[in-house]
Amino acid sequence: MTADLTGTKDVSRRNFLRVSATTTLGLMASGNFAYAAGSDTLRVGIVGCGGRGTGAARDAVEGAEGVVVTVMGDLFEDRLDRSRMALEQEIGGAYQVDDDHAFVGFDAYKRVVESDIDMVILAAPPGFRPLHFRAAVEAGIHVFMEKPVSVDVAGTHAIVESGTLAKTKGLSVVAGTLYRRQPSFMEAIRRIHDGMIGHIVSAQEYYMTGPIWLRPRKPGMSDMEWQCRNWYYFTWLSGDHIVEQFVHNLDVINWVFGAHPESAIAMGGRIERVDPSYGHIYDHFSVEYVYPGHVRVEAKCRQMKDSTTRVTNRVVGTEGTAELHPRYSVLRSHSGTVLFEMSEPGNNAYVQEHTDLIASIRNGEPLNEARQIAESTLTAVLGRESAYTGLEITWDELLSAHLNLVPRTFAFGDMPFPAVAVPGKTKLNRSAA
Repeated sequence: MTADLTGTKDVSRRNFLRVSATTTLGLMASGNFAYAAGSDTLRVGIVGCGGRGTGAARDAVEGAEGVVVTVMGDLFEDRLDRSRMALEQEIGGAYQVDDDHAFVGFDAYKRVVESDIDMVILAAPPGFRPLHFRAAVEAGIHVFMEKPVSVDVAGTHAIVESGTLAKTKGLSVVAGTLYRRQPSFMEAIRRIHDGMIGHIVSAQEYYMTGPIWLRPRKPGMSDMEWQCRNWYYFTWLSGDHIVEQFVHNLDVINWVFGAHPESAIAMGGRIERVDPSYGHIYDHFSVEYVYPGHVRVEAKCRQMKDSTTRVTNRVVGTEGTAELHPRYSVLRSHSGTVLFEMSEPGNNAYVQEHTDLIASIRNGEPLNEARQIAESTLTAVLGRESAYTGLEITWDELLSAHLNLVPRTFAFGDMPFPAVAVPGKTKLNRSAA
């Protein structure tokens, strides 16, 4: 059985407007609420203890009083140890992880969610997210999960199904789409929805930046270990950078439209990162998305050194334009008159995500952002697959595709990975061995 991701535009519109109005209200749910009302302490576990998992733990502790980290798990012992040392120094008494609650291996996530915790941070590579999310929901634990939340169609269906189960259990689910908690974005998009720049006729999205880290393969390292340590460069783990990184901007444009795109036609490739040590992902993409009403959105992303950077979102309306930049938002008329302008006030959206999540848990008013982030993730997958295959692809065609890139089992050893995608040859329907 697969979850329905079609026919959601009206519902999405209402949800997006509600989220833009306040950071503390979300999809309300009835049922068993997992956090004991009146408790002063909220116990947090971490799955995935790299930089983002460690940072999210700090953010949770900063985000609310009475938060303690009690259990941690990671695939690799060295990464777990570094995270434990960092948190012990940085969050003081909120760090309460003993050796019996520090787990290593592919099944570490099970040990974490089986522990006595109220909330879990899911920050392992995105290819593992659907599996980890399901385990947390089945265990009755509230979830913070980093974006993106899947790398393919099968994973996206799984996220929506688990999100529906979370709703029936009264669990809170918050995603790491931090722009949704930046005041300038929230206020600017509220004004766009209120008609300040008229009807939307087009938009442009950019995430053009430099290269990221690369971890060299060491002698004796298995294929699986090498790929997991360099997870960004393998589509089954990261989704490619259009999914892992550009999802932030695509989430913003879905928020603006209150809908997902109807189709995409794209191109991309590898110009700079051609060595096999960079796995098989692309280093640039250019996508034309078509949104309801035949509105076209140009979306461009790249990761190349010594090149001009641009990270912003531009929305064009019949009466003006909006620029939604990480540091500010500004709406102008077509004559150049500033209609609205707001700089980011210095709040930390990374922290605010956890403040809102923990407030929803303690107040018994669960947030559930699973479908929202699933649709934004699939928007990125749609662009990637159009570029990989060379085909114009509709949303419904993607949803019906047999696209499952994640292996069925995990073990250290041989792990072949596909060749670099070639438009016209790479097929949309494909699965991991």
